[in-house]
Amino acid sequence: MSKKAFYVRHHAKPGKREEVKLIWEKYARAYVEEMKGQIYYVYGFDDTDPDVIVAYQLSDGEATSADFVKQPWFADYQRETAALLAAPSELRSITPQWIKGDTV
Repeated sequence: MSKKAFYVRHHAKPGKREEVKLIWEKYARAYVEEMKGQIYYVYGFDDTDPDVIVAYQLSDGEATSADFVKQPWFADYQRETAALLAAPSELRSITPQWIKGDTV
């Protein structure tokens, strides 16, 4: 089965990045920890922009970002973060061509 990757970039309003993270932890963290088929998931702060959050994941191809947005808590997550974001989030679906230590 082919692997899939997904990349998200959130640009928070000045000084609101930590608040966005707390909302992600409230709604999404437990789901991400238990998500079947997910090889890894990284949620991090951009080192060069104090208002940017980057999250990316690698899955076995079955776990998808579409599953994330279908969760019953997702509408609340979006509503609570919307007021804290300076711009729409950047979303990218990626088909890996090479992964260190793995076959694609």
